[in-house]
Amino acid sequence: MSLADENADEDNPYLRDPPTEFSPVDALSAEEARRQVAQLREAIREHDRRYYVETDPIIADRTYDALFSRLQALEEAFDLAHPDSPTRSVGGEPIDAFETVEHVAPMLSIDNSGDAADVREFDERVRREVGDVDYVCEPKFDGVSMEFVYEDGSLTRAVTRGDGREGDDVTRNARTIGSVPQRLHGDYPDFLAVRGEVYMPKDAFQAHNRERIERGEEPFANPRNATAGTIRQLDPSIVADRPLQVFYFDVLEASDLADSHRDELERFPAYGLRTNERVEVVDDIEGAIDYRDRMHEIRDDLNYEIDGVVIKVDEREAREELGRTARHDRYAFAYKFPARAEVTPITDVAVQIGRTGRVTPVALLEPVDVGGVTVSRASLHNPEEIEAKNVDVGDTVRVQRAGDVIPYVEDVVEKGSTGHYDLPDRCPVCGSAIERDGPIAFCTGGLACDAQLRRSIEYYAGDGGLDLEGLGEKSVRQLVDAGLVESVADLYDLEREDLTELDGWGETSAENLLSEIEDSREPPLPDFLSALGIPHVGPATARELAREFRTFDAVREAAEDDPEQLETVDDVGETVAETIHEFFASEANAEAVDAILAHVSPQEATAETGGDELDGLTFVFTGSLAELTRSEAQELVEAHGANATGSVSGNTDFLVAGESPGATKLDAAEENDVPILDDGEGEFRAALAARGVELSAE
Repeated sequence: MSLADENADEDNPYLRDPPTEFSPVDALSAEEARRQVAQLREAIREHDRRYYVETDPIIADRTYDALFSRLQALEEAFDLAHPDSPTRSVGGEPIDAFETVEHVAPMLSIDNSGDAADVREFDERVRREVGDVDYVCEPKFDGVSMEFVYEDGSLTRAVTRGDGREGDDVTRNARTIGSVPQRLHGDYPDFLAVRGEVYMPKDAFQAHNRERIERGEEPFANPRNATAGTIRQLDPSIVADRPLQVFYFDVLEASDLADSHRDELERFPAYGLRTNERVEVVDDIEGAIDYRDRMHEIRDDLNYEIDGVVIKVDEREAREELGRTARHDRYAFAYKFPARAEVTPITDVAVQIGRTGRVTPVALLEPVDVGGVTVSRASLHNPEEIEAKNVDVGDTVRVQRAGDVIPYVEDVVEKGSTGHYDLPDRCPVCGSAIERDGPIAFCTGGLACDAQLRRSIEYYAGDGGLDLEGLGEKSVRQLVDAGLVESVADLYDLEREDLTELDGWGETSAENLLSEIEDSREPPLPDFLSALGIPHVGPATARELAREFRTFDAVREAAEDDPEQLETVDDVGETVAETIHEFFASEANAEAVDAILAHVSPQEATAETGGDELDGLTFVFTGSLAELTRSEAQELVEAHGANATGSVSGNTDFLVAGESPGATKLDAAEENDVPILDDGEGEFRAALAARGVELSAE
């Protein structure tokens, strides 16, 4: 019996026009609390059904929130938590791993084709084996298929499709999805296993991707990837924060089976299981083909991704007679759509803030196939490009992709807006003003902007900077989010205990990072200049500046007082010189640099007196070296004609490994068959000596 049945004789005050002011929790007796909890659970389940299944809510969102909060408070105060409670939908403690479980019934794939001739051949086989049939036609959702098992009306298990025979038990994550009822409604069977498609609505996907882009995170490629990545999160609270939904479309097993598929689907809403409103029943295959063509026409208007339609024999007896192969049920066929190609509408525009504050508008797209790759975003470059192309949300555009770079909008194919997109006046990350500099726009927040701060730290620690192994995008985000790092200079104040308290950090990884940071306190001048992230000053230009001015103070003085001096340096013209001047003239940048210099003393660049003994060789260094600092070793090999890079690749000739070497570089060396020189064994010294270079300990 359902909880609704238990309270059927009672007038539930929380169903219609419910109160939102309650007596204090401590004023209730245990019996009164149990009674109110039962009523609240019943009411909230009904409101969930009306919201997710009927799409006809009878109370406002704020009223629902008040009821939900009251239920949480009562369950906690009177120890009335229950697996069926709607409050289980708010997530829980992270789990270590997913258990693999066998499905109640096989979740097989569907035979498919994009050719109408194959669809008609399917129909001929069906009619030859079982006679005339009706077909149930439904959208083929592009999400994640799952099994949901209800026993005595309660959700007991939710399992991913896996290999069709068994999958991952993700019940705790599924409970956080609003359209997954914890308990069924109405006259449900004692046992019911249903198949549903978990998906992320297109508008919610675009909004979620926009938030990720503006936070400086990598966006998802398409809604299906976003759904798959979410449902297998180990932390249910993350799943609860993401906008997932479910359509239920089939019965896998039940204690009370209907005679036809259409009858099963008609029962679902009464149970609280959400079905798709586009399902139709047709009496011949031509009707099914017409259904597919109509769905293809409205595909872009739907708020969920579909890649075709599914045609199913309606009568259960005929289904059983048709049977199945080892891979798919023989009573169903998927009639696929052709892939979208290059032309697609813009659904939104996100604003991405770069390391230097540069604002890049990114078009969020209906996913489209471009060169065999599905893309859902494309660069709009800058405000001047947007104005020239007259592009805005709602326009249908042609998307191009060159190599591995982010795709870009080439032109507008069909105008769906009345003008062009205008950048916001304020940075979406920090709220600082956005200003134009010719064709480019910049956030004026500087290192006070979290997006610029994270990217500045990543760049400072990256291959183009000081090469601090262990300080990548994920770890930088952890440090910033935990409030441990609010500037680059804060890296030098980190303590071991700060790191070991973070998720995924142990004693060894903490000590390795602190050792890397300690070794960076006296960096080579070129590395330090590059690490600061001065616009247009990469490693090559930084080396030329160091060679010309020798000390950091000399570079800074020239930049601040006489930027024309900079133009005497190779690779530095008037525009680059002005950019360097503006960087050092900025008060915020000056304060940030001074804070770093309180911990760091860039080395004075020396005249290059070496030869070309190491010409053509590429070295990578990791760990603490025995006789030189890593920076000194890099300078040494470069002075004799070699290249010193920060990452191992197939072009690397030697990886020099000191004490506590980085695992990433060691693994990359093994994968690329790069010789590893053990500095502790003197192999680096021997390799240099064999080529006529003496390693001096001075």
